Amino acid sequence: MERSFSLAYLTSNTLTPPEAIHLAAELGYGFVGLRLLPNMAGAPQQFMIGLPDVLRETLAATKETGVGVFDLEIIRLTDDFKLGPCLPLIEIGAELDAKALLVAGDDTEPGRLAANYAQLCEVAHQHGMTADLEFMPWTAVPDAKAALRVVEAAGRPAGAGILADALHFARSSTTPDDLRALPRELLHYAQICDAPTGLTLTVEEMIHAARCERLLPGEGGIDLRGMFAALPADLPVSVEVPHMIRMAEVGQLEWARQALAAARQVIDPRP
Repeated sequence: MERSFSLAYLTSNTLTPPEAIHLAAELGYGFVGLRLLPNMAGAPQQFMIGLPDVLRETLAATKETGVGVFDLEIIRLTDDFKLGPCLPLIEIGAELDAKALLVAGDDTEPGRLAANYAQLCEVAHQHGMTADLEFMPWTAVPDAKAALRVVEAAGRPAGAGILADALHFARSSTTPDDLRALPRELLHYAQICDAPTGLTLTVEEMIHAARCERLLPGEGGIDLRGMFAALPADLPVSVEVPHMIRMAEVGQLEWARQALAAARQVIDPRP
């Protein structure tokens, strides 16, 4: 079955949204992911919120190329989470016909985390998107089982989803059986990359690797074939492979090309 692939923000983080869409079209990606809110204050991002000209250019690029916007980053469910600051992202997502919002769980109080997640899912669903909770080993949602607990505690609302990232799959306690146990209706896409395995890393080292130093699929030791065999065969794949040094050496276009080719070879190996 032919999969769709999305060019993730971290694989194209030097580009504006319209530039990312045109590059994706040139290389054969069907979608892009955009980071319109930073992962932390002052961190790199793409700018569109409050910039109607950029929105118009992006919509024109999607119409011209046929490349869609799959996911928008990033909403963090912190202990002081408020929905209001997220509404501009959600509203722009509806205009872009985006499929998903990428969500991180950073609140260690389970009841509050579930309540805020349920509220976010409701609004995302009203705007035609899902709110996909990404488990990450250094957050309050460290693995797939924890993500499922949050979704269940929230009442499994319309718009709920769980996002499996290959790096976090490998560096958490998540197993292929844990992925198989996730209800199909909660799975909307997955992220692929590779990395060395068997390492003992600090939280700071894990975060650095996730944001700056991933390997192309097939270059590391992650059981990518096992992971994707445990997920639905038609699940869209976000190609998220940041490596700041190598990206600078070969250039944005060539790196995105290599990342897509490597992802396809791992998931659908051909002679």
